[in-house]
Amino acid sequence: MQTPITVFAIAGSLRAASLNLALLRAITQLAPAEFTIRIDTGLGHLPLFNPDLDADSLPAVTAMRDAILAADVLMLASPEYAHGVSGPMKNALDWMVSNTSFIDKPLVLLNTSPRATHAQAALRETVLTMSARLIDDACISLPLLGSGLDAEGIAAHPGLRQDLLTMLQRIKLFL
Repeated sequence: MQTPITVFAIAGSLRAASLNLALLRAITQLAPAEFTIRIDTGLGHLPLFNPDLDADSLPAVTAMRDAILAADVLMLASPEYAHGVSGPMKNALDWMVSNTSFIDKPLVLLNTSPRATHAQAALRETVLTMSARLIDDACISLPLLGSGLDAEGIAAHPGLRQDLLTMLQRIKLFL
């Protein structure tokens, strides 16, 4: 029997109808049985980053840290706002800088708009600075912006479905 691959996935948008969240939900629908994917639901509960606060006394921060540490792979799917990383995603990353959760953590960046290159580049720089191990072959950009697709539609779309299954296979080969 194969060891399960645990994935902790974070959508960088707080919108209920977020394409990034829909993408992560589609991935959970398509993932082979050896994958266990948990989508973060606490991004909006993180306090604004303040290095004067004791992160270990903040339940939302410790929950995120512990979930990242427990996962085999971290997936980040973040929108681009004004050529930058979304505020909620950047806030989460700032909280994780002072702990070891990203050190040597295999990580995949997902992008729902191939024209949104600034945030992807900034995320790449940030997570590499935090010592994550990017799984470059599994980092993908998908043309979802304006598609009108929800999680089910993404999972059912033949081309997108194949791209996501290939991404998951590349994660498996990396580990």
